[in-house]
Amino acid sequence: MLDALDSTVAQCLASSPNRSGAKHTHPGDQVNRIPMATRLLLIEWDDRRLLVDTGNGTKLSPKLQEIYAIDTAYPTLPHLLVEAGIPPESITDVVLTHLHFDHAGGATTLDGSIAVPTFPNARYYVQADQLAWARNPTEKDRASFMPENYEPLVEAGLLDLIEGSVHLTPELSLHPLFGHTQAMQALLLQSDDGTLFYPADLLPTHAHIPIPYVMGYDNYPLTTITEKKTWLERAAREEWIVIFEHDAFVAAGTIARTEKGFSLGKKLELSPVAPHAA
Repeated sequence: MLDALDSTVAQCLASSPNRSGAKHTHPGDQVNRIPMATRLLLIEWDDRRLLVDTGNGTKLSPKLQEIYAIDTAYPTLPHLLVEAGIPPESITDVVLTHLHFDHAGGATTLDGSIAVPTFPNARYYVQADQLAWARNPTEKDRASFMPENYEPLVEAGLLDLIEGSVHLTPELSLHPLFGHTQAMQALLLQSDDGTLFYPADLLPTHAHIPIPYVMGYDNYPLTTITEKKTWLERAAREEWIVIFEHDAFVAAGTIARTEKGFSLGKKLELSPVAPHAA
């Protein structure tokens, strides 16, 4: 079973030029912010429940909440799960595509003043090179890494470090990417019904499908362009469903090849998490 979780709504600072990236489809507000989402996945099979990313979480300071216009009235990830009859303690696996706060912020929760794992019975997965980078980031991206989001996982012995492309199951695989940040990992879920691709910030919104449209947050934009060419070609050829993690307007879609390159094919909706039997 595959469900979608929109854990928080935020306004992201658009650091790309005015006519590129997501600003191509949204003009931005008075301080150059565009609407964005944190669209997470819940994958269930047999006795396992796997989350893909955890959103912003609830630990951001009031100053950062104001900067990013975080909608704090929106239900938190644990609340969304509990509403659906899924106790956080029942989550068995959490894939963190990377450790930026808008992807790993919900991996831990404050217990008083101490950050503790939100999903205490889960194994968390991240690329080893991503953890190493998070612990020694550059001046460009260090504000995106907050140790309280991942070091408690290390201390609790819950963080599994991955090296390169791996299969968590025969159908579910993780693949490192290096344009946005060092060793971000995309998720590929393949079945007889088709293939689902969760590229995280390789394709944060459908507006980033055209090859030249990359985020200003990318550490290595030319690497992102090379990676997009590879994955978009395959996604178009094999008719994958691509999930746009940060898109406030388009949850998912297929990729179409055009005379000018690639574009959004069919626009698709994802099923929200439905109530589960207790």
